Amino acid sequence: MKKILLFLVLLVSLQGPTIAQPSEDPKQLYETAKTFMRQGDYDNALLVIKKAIEKDPSNLDMLKDLEFIYFLQRNYEKAMEVGKPLIERADADVQSFQMLGLTYKAIAEYKECRKLYKKALAKYPTSGVIYNEYGELLAMDKSLNEAIVQWEKGMETDANYSGNYFNAVKFYSQQSNPDLFWILIYGETFVNLESYTARTSEIKKILLEGYKKFYNTNDLNSNIKGPASAFEKETINTLSKSASIASDGINAENIMAIKTRFVLDWFHGNETKFPCRLFDHYQHMLKEGIFDAYNQWIFGAAANPDAYALWLKANDKQADAFKKFQTARIFKIPAGQYYK
Repeated sequence: MKKILLFLVLLVSLQGPTIAQPSEDPKQLYETAKTFMRQGDYDNALLVIKKAIEKDPSNLDMLKDLEFIYFLQRNYEKAMEVGKPLIERADADVQSFQMLGLTYKAIAEYKECRKLYKKALAKYPTSGVIYNEYGELLAMDKSLNEAIVQWEKGMETDANYSGNYFNAVKFYSQQSNPDLFWILIYGETFVNLESYTARTSEIKKILLEGYKKFYNTNDLNSNIKGPASAFEKETINTLSKSASIASDGINAENIMAIKTRFVLDWFHGNETKFPCRLFDHYQHMLKEGIFDAYNQWIFGAAANPDAYALWLKANDKQADAFKKFQTARIFKIPAGQYYK
């Protein structure tokens, strides 16, 4: 009898944790599904999110994640099945279009994807994300001259989305006769918007080479490609005043000297004619005594990482001050400062 009672107690204790039913709350189910997604367990994520959607069938966020799980599983047919109705909803957001666009790109359905992005821009005409992805689609479809139009429109309408700057710099740097001026402007804007990624290191190298080519002439105006804006002309004229500094070559120190002279000349009226967040940034760092560290961070690091490491050790106070400044500040471009 004692053995039977012991067995029953043991059986109950073993069954205890399994008696509790999983939460039926759709929000909790959704959180569980997202946990599975973060772990890369897409099969279980799919099972749980489907159950959540059964209980909250119109939830846009859940449906977008369902579409994304199908996309990650490369089940593009199912992803489109979920995604197409979402973009027709009144509450369809930018991400709804973005997700379906990823699926179209994955199956090289470029014609439908073009239609999708045009529809998205009709609803969200200032979305830097959509302009960027539309440009990337056009580049995939070998329509690069159309792609750069989208990336530059994205900068004009959504100045703080970094992807458009990145793609524009890459586009111009790969041309046989590159537009060096805009490589410098877009490139340096990009590294301030997106300062610590693999893409940042890539653009730093392009910037260094861009400066070398830009100053490889006796007349900086020869860098103008086609019709130039008043901003471009005035900026190049101002840079020309310090062009002789480049006669010793282009490195972080010379670029620092060129820009210092530029700031002194620019801020005598041009700052009101052509407000420019990037140039304001230069002036502020000069006043704070960290402009050298900034230029070393871009150009010194790109030219010679080992030499840059030595510079950091020899100038640790300025380097620390710049790092604190850079991590604390938000580089944000006001609307209306697009001059291409």
